[in-house]
Formats: sequence, C-alpha cells, structure tokens
Amino acid sequence: MPKIAMIGAGSIVFTKTLLNDMLGTPALADAEFALMSPTEPKLRRMESFARRMVSENGLAARVWATTDRREAIRDADYVVCMIQVGGVAAFRHDYEIPLKYGVDQCIADSLGPGGVMRGLRSIPVLADMARDMAEIARPGALLLNYTNPMAACCYALGQVSPVPYIGLCHGVQTTLDLISGYVDVPKPEIDFLCAGINHMGWFLKLKHRGRDLYPLFKQRCERPEYYVNEKVRIEVMRHFGYFMTESTGHLSEYLPWFRSHERALRQYCDEPAFGGESGAYYKWCALIADKYKTVDPLELESPRLQPRSAEYCSYILEARETGAPFRLQGNVRNEGYITNLPDGCCVEVPCYVDREGLHPLRVGALPPQCAALNQSNVTVQTLAVEAGLRGDPELAMAAIALDPLTSACCTLAEIREMTAELIESQRACLPQLEGKPLRAAPVIQASPGTRGVPVPLDPALAIGKRFGTLATQETAGR
Repeated sequence: MPKIAMIGAGSIVFTKTLLNDMLGTPALADAEFALMSPTEPKLRRMESFARRMVSENGLAARVWATTDRREAIRDADYVVCMIQVGGVAAFRHDYEIPLKYGVDQCIADSLGPGGVMRGLRSIPVLADMARDMAEIARPGALLLNYTNPMAACCYALGQVSPVPYIGLCHGVQTTLDLISGYVDVPKPEIDFLCAGINHMGWFLKLKHRGRDLYPLFKQRCERPEYYVNEKVRIEVMRHFGYFMTESTGHLSEYLPWFRSHERALRQYCDEPAFGGESGAYYKWCALIADKYKTVDPLELESPRLQPRSAEYCSYILEARETGAPFRLQGNVRNEGYITNLPDGCCVEVPCYVDREGLHPLRVGALPPQCAALNQSNVTVQTLAVEAGLRGDPELAMAAIALDPLTSACCTLAEIREMTAELIESQRACLPQLEGKPLRAAPVIQASPGTRGVPVPLDPALAIGKRFGTLATQETAGR
C-alpha cells in the first residue's frame, strides 16, 4: 500500500483531478493519501470530498489531512507538489505592478516578472520539501512537481537535493490534441519526438505510419481558419521551422515580438483568455477566489469517479507500482539529454518510467534556432534560481532585466524600480530576502552643456575623428 503525500492540497483544481485519477487506478486504489495545506478551511473541504470519493466508489484507500508538511511526508513513497506560495494576493502584484511599467503579461507564472517572482516565492519551499524527503520519506521516494514556474523550480531541485524528482505539465498532451485535429489523424497514431524546455518544447518529428505530417500541418496553418486559433505559435513555426508546446498566451510572454507594443498585441494577441488577453490567468484566479470565498465548490460536484485525465501523475505511479513501462514528457535535470543546452538546467524530454524509476532519453542537439530560443529563457531561469536559493535581490533584478519581453519594454532603470516594488510588495513571502533591499540606482541627470572629464582617446573615437577629418578637409578641384 503506497503512501502518497499531496502538498498544496487546498487546490480545488489539481487535487481533485489527481485524486480522481489515482483513485481510478487499480494499482493505487488502496493507497494512503496524506493531504497537506497550510490553509485549514480549504484543506478540510478537500479532505471531506476525498473521503466521499473513497466511500461512494467503494474503495479501500485511506485519506487524512494535516497542516504539518513533515507529518505528511514522513514515510511517503510519493510526494506530489502543487503549491502556490502567496496565493492570489501575490499573483495580483505579479501582474499589476509590471503592467504599470508597460510589461503586459497574459499568464505571468513561468517567465517574465511574474514568473521570476513566483519562482522566488516557491524555490525555498521546494528546497525545504526536498530536504524533508531526504530525511524522513521512504528511501527512493519520488517528488512529482506541478508547481510553476516549472523549469525554474525543477532547476533548483536539481541544484539542492539528490531526491529523485520529475516536473509534470500537460502542454505536450494538449498540443497533440490540436495537431491531431489539424491533420485529421487520431492522436494515438501520431509518432512524435518532442524536446526542449517546459512551455517551449519543440515537436521535432510528426509522423503517421512513416509519413511526415509536418508538410500538411504547415499547409493547414497557413489558412486563416487554422491560423486564428494559435497566431503566436504558428508565427514562431513559420519563421523558425517547428511547432511548440504552449498556447499563444503563454508563448507570447517568452519572446520579445508579440507583447512589447500595442501593434503586436492587436495583431497577435487578440483572442480572449489564454489566446493572449492581458492578465487572463490572474483574472480567472481572482474571479474563482471571489466567487467561492464563502461557498465550497466541491459541494456542487459529484464524488463519482470520472475517466482518468491526461495528467501524467497517476500513470507514473501505476508504472512504478506495477512495473509496466509508461512513456511521458518529463522535466528533468539536463545530464547530456540535450547537448546544446546547459548541463544542470531543466529540460523537457521523453522519459520512460517503470518499477526501477525514471529513465530520461538522450535527444542530442536541438536545431540551433530552437536551442537559441530556449536559451533566452534558460538564462532567466538560471538567474532566478540563484536569486531564490541565495536570497540575492540583485540577481532577481538581473533575471527580470534579461527576460526577453521585459527587456523589449523597459529601460534598466525602470526594471530596477519595478523589481524593487515587486519585492517590497511580497516581503512576507520572501524570507530569503529579509533585510535585503534592492540597491537603488537613480538616473544620473546631465544638464545640457555638461562637459566630460578628460579621458584617453578611445580607438573608436580616433576612428571617428579620422572620418571627420576626411569628411571636412579640402580636396583639389573641389
């Protein structure tokens, strides 16, 4: 009977979905589920609903809840992490403060100012969780992470702990649904290879019974009725050659070309919600939080088990418990799996899992243009991880400054001011930054006519002087 600790179990979305999947898996139907959240009302509602699921479906599983993370993790075989440190209140700052400075985010949870700040809040908690697992969980216990920013969180885990972990997302599965519809081929029949980083994995191969599906897919994407659904993703494919794994709303934040000015927003991000709408994810979260402030949404839902979702979690646990191999796309520490991305960063590659554990596959080198786009995000993740682990506000500012969208919208002085405001707004969720304000660097004003101090002649100035001489000197016959 495996013990499964679910950390952040107040989530009415992920906890319910994953519990349904696991309870509907025969190999897990008698498991022990330890639900943990620091928020009592939400936790007790979920505990009650989970017990109804067990009872009304005639299962042998055991469910209990605690606000003590170590108690939940003790002797666990699996730890599922789905925390959101700071909740909707912190998320509001992640979206609204950058917007004041002209950085318009749609999702704001993976990269950019919002992603960096969410990473700063989450990384220390994940590091502590991994240390708890190493100390009191079962030997070889597996950490399954759903917390965003996925890549930065998993990057940090690979830096601080030997505990085996995998980061899980549904971008590949849902993108395959889209591709399947566009090429009229059933999803299970598509032979694909996908690799890159979380939220920017590239479909390197799309085949059906040996036939390359890319020509048909690209042809369809040139037609307006297909194009309008995913303008940003299709534009990236048109110019860089490959389709990738995340929606237009997400991808528009990770690159400099789609949200940095009003013309681009109108042209490429004009669909509602995750199709590019400003603040789409925050607005949904705020709406749900407000609507169910005094009402338990689980009271309105049936505890009867539904078919398993596309989430990988239950399938991984099933493979570990039964030994039957399962293939998935997993976020893991790069140990030579993608050779033109940095060792140690987080990459998303094909993985197999069985009773012996996780087995990521070596992909080799990505097409250079794809690796370059990934690297622009990995650089931000690297600095965010260092900032989160070391408690360094200067590195937090550097991460945000090197974000592709932010750097296309703001000056360095504006980015420093924005970062300081973000940090101050969330001090309670950033214990590693306690007593560490971001250094001020006010704009230096040089009044008209200010003369510079004498300096050695720079070679470039010498060349400029030579050009000036050539341009003004008299020449014979002129």
